[in-house]
Formats: sequence, structure tokens, C-alpha cells
Amino acid sequence: MECIFCAIVEGKIPSAKVYENEHVFAFMDIAPANPGHLLVIPKQHYRNIFDMPADVGSKIMEAAIPLAAAIRETLNPDGLNLFQSNEPAAFQTVFHFHLHLIPRWEGDPLRLPWRPSEGNIDEINNIASKISKAL
Repeated sequence: MECIFCAIVEGKIPSAKVYENEHVFAFMDIAPANPGHLLVIPKQHYRNIFDMPADVGSKIMEAAIPLAAAIRETLNPDGLNLFQSNEPAAFQTVFHFHLHLIPRWEGDPLRLPWRPSEGNIDEINNIASKISKAL
């Protein structure tokens, strides 16, 4: 089955395009969490962050920053979430890397799926050390 986001980039499926350059395509989410919810994707197919080169991630953020500013200017939200999922355990449902930009307003009904709780500082430091060493 063809990737739906690749089909959108190729113009085979219509979209409400917001921005496009050589590397990146941004369009409105057709099932928005809030008004103004858009997606920023690489034009080239990468399943998720684990498959994507760092320079492509940089290009996505280079596009996301002015897009966030444009959302702020046009919709005047109280805040903005950047949300990105990798693999089904993390709620990824479309397997083409995509970054959600979701405008937020005080009192909007959108709730994220976790509640923060205090962590174990020794465990946190141990994990931080392991991740740093893996770089």
C-alpha cells in the first residue's frame, strides 16, 4: 500500500497545503485536534525519526519555526504544541515522519495522554548518562 503522505506530496491526494520547499511539505491535518493543526513532513519518505537523517530533521525544524510564528500571528493561540510519534507504542499511525503543530487555547478540550509525576533522580541521571554515551 502506498504511503498516504507520499501521495499527498506527489499531488495524487489533495491537501490544504500551507508551505512547500525542496525538502519539506506542510499541510493542514484533516482530523485536527484544534483549529490550525498542521503537519510538517519531509518530502522524501522516512518511516520515522529512527530512519531519518539529522539534516532532514533540521530542515523540518527550519520550516516549523516560521510556520509556528504564522499560526501565532493568524490565530492568536495561547500556546502551541509540537507533537511527534515514532512506532505504534508511541501512537504513530501514519508511517511517514510527521511533526504536528497544534495551536492551543486556555480551556480547550485537548488533553495529552500522560500526567507528569516525580521521577527517581538516580534513575534519571543513569539514563541520561547512557543516552549521552550512545551519542
